[in-house]
Amino acid sequence: MPRLKVTQTRSPIGGKQNHRETLRSLGLKRIGDTVVKEDRPEIRGMVKTVRHLVAVEEVE
Repeated sequence: MPRLKVTQTRSPIGGKQNHRETLRSLGLKRIGDTVVKEDRPEIRGMVKTVRHLVAVEEVE
């Protein structure tokens, strides 16, 4: 199953509360943190919410 590599590139300071909560639920705490998640609709929706704060790559 494809996987997504999500890296936090920008700070959520000054952003909306739900953006901070979404980053935390993805497992990202600080700039430069990277997590690998299953490519599922729920994860895609979370990434879409914070797309201006993260970089996303598909990995095998």
